[in-house]
Amino acid sequence: MQRKYLALAAGGLLALSACSKNEAPVTTAPPVGPGAIAGTVAADRDGDGYVDGYYTADGIYHAVQGPPCPPPPPPPPPRAGERG
Repeated sequence: MQRKYLALAAGGLLALSACSKNEAPVTTAPPVGPGAIAGTVAADRDGDGYVDGYYTADGIYHAVQGPPCPPPPPPPPPRAGERG
């Protein structure tokens, strides 16, 4: 009779072990970078690799408003001479 109860308890523990949760602990969010706004998602709408605006938590898009970037520097002059 003792073995029957022991087997029943072991079976119950085995069945309940499937219900346990092994979730990773929740960590804090990493710090935001310079110029970023906490709680928003950056958006690159034209696909050029630069952030054009951001989405807030309510799903509204906000365009970045600022001065345009300066043009790239001119190409260097062609090399001419002995080794050119």
